[in-house]
Amino acid sequence: MSVPKSHPRYESLMRRERLVEAYKAGMVAEAGMIAHGRGEAFDYLLGEQTIPEAEEAELAAACLLANAKNPVISVNGNVAALCPEAVVELAKAIPAKLEVNLFYRTDKRMRLITKHLKDHGAREVLGTKPDALIPGLEHARAKCTKEGIHGADVILVPLEDGDRAQALRKMGKTTIVIDLNPLSRSAMAASVTIVDEVTRALPNIAKSVGRMRGKPMPRFDNQANLRSAVDRITSSLFELRFAYG
Repeated sequence: MSVPKSHPRYESLMRRERLVEAYKAGMVAEAGMIAHGRGEAFDYLLGEQTIPEAEEAELAAACLLANAKNPVISVNGNVAALCPEAVVELAKAIPAKLEVNLFYRTDKRMRLITKHLKDHGAREVLGTKPDALIPGLEHARAKCTKEGIHGADVILVPLEDGDRAQALRKMGKTTIVIDLNPLSRSAMAASVTIVDEVTRALPNIAKSVGRMRGKPMPRFDNQANLRSAVDRITSSLFELRFAYG
């Protein structure tokens, strides 16, 4: 689809197109496109920009990842489709391992996403040969690797599902979630929740990783940060309401 860059929703429309193409290629599940649409609704209320609460969370995330012993970035189909370059560059900057983990897991999707990440510069991608399980999950998403997710101390899980986010916390892991919906179980279960669009959040984290290496964790209260994000959404709704008189 040809969209002029002058279109006010240009970036949003391009993200949709990347998802559609990835779906046709077999990387993205149908439910993944539904999930993206839900996130777009929240992003619209946030002004389609990185809010101060997200900037604070992204700095905290950069500090945690830069100073972790075994940081891992979990990748699903949507992340691979929307921002493969950004996730690979962040992994290199930390450095962190990349592991593919899917809710709708098939061998074909695992192979396609792994190849896609390598085509965009990833040296190694874990996940196709799982040798461990996340306790408390019966679904295929429990499958992981000892070298990656199972052995990680800090995990970045963009566009995470709630059950797995909760299970990882129960394992004692520090979890960083990117979720435009501050009301989701993932957002509430995470150690650090970034209420931002993933294509903005990953580069923002990467910019701060270098200067946060060896630095103490900045003061950060995830619940307070989420409350502030919800307040911002509420204010946006009120402003829209009064715009109609």
